Amino acid sequence: MHVRIWAIVLAFVFLGASAQAAPLAKTLFGAQTDGSPHRAAPFGSYSQGCVAGAVQLPETGPTWQAMRLSRNRNWGHPEVIDYIEKLSAFAARQPGWQGLYIGDISQPRGGPMLSGHRSHQIGLDVDIWMLPASRITLSRAERESISSISLRRNGGAFVNDNWSRAHHRILKKAAQDPRVARIFVFPGAKVQMCKDERGLTRGWLRKIRPWYGHHYHFHVRLKCPAGATGCVNQDPPPPGNGCAEAETWVQNIINPPPPQPRDPNAPAPQPRREWRLADLPQQCAAILQ
Repeated sequence: MHVRIWAIVLAFVFLGASAQAAPLAKTLFGAQTDGSPHRAAPFGSYSQGCVAGAVQLPETGPTWQAMRLSRNRNWGHPEVIDYIEKLSAFAARQPGWQGLYIGDISQPRGGPMLSGHRSHQIGLDVDIWMLPASRITLSRAERESISSISLRRNGGAFVNDNWSRAHHRILKKAAQDPRVARIFVFPGAKVQMCKDERGLTRGWLRKIRPWYGHHYHFHVRLKCPAGATGCVNQDPPPPGNGCAEAETWVQNIINPPPPQPRDPNAPAPQPRREWRLADLPQQCAAILQ
């Protein structure tokens, strides 16, 4: 009996040690150079998953250019590729814009990124630069060196002089697509849009969500496509247009609340754990093969 108990204990110790020795998921997915030969499907959640059958956004299209090509992150679910094509065609009709500059979508098979970028794991997120795409003939070298522009002032409480009506119109069009779950942008931009949108139908503003950073680009997140049973949607935004909530964000930037004293008896905060393959949906192992 004692021998059997010790055998079970040693088995658990061995399995635990093996799990700790397993390579990080970001190492496995970061090494992939092309999409998997499967039907397109996202698995898991935006920050803990992978994508099968991802499609590569062409480096240059009629109304877009993929930026930072050395990262090889211009891969996504076909829905997000179609979304980029349609939104960029709208952007190209704005004064001073020939389309959109596209930042990170996902890695070829999704999953955690080597850079630590936490989301963008299932091919349904895309970062779109705030810099007006005044030229879509940039060379590969230019796309590595050129930078976007910031639209924030006073730590993100307000927009600066780079903000334009074209930014408003593009973000509005981006949010009106029924495939969109939410769009992350700095708080001052959301407040400015609430002030400038005078139409009777402002429901689309609900999808424009204030979040830290996001002043050099805005981040679009699509819903799980119909029939994608292995995909986990994020909870929908709260009811309403979210304008009052954005004002609260701005007030907290202008007048930050005093820091709360730390409880000396509270446990020390733990660093965020890195995902290993076993932490992701089981389909992700097959996608890697």
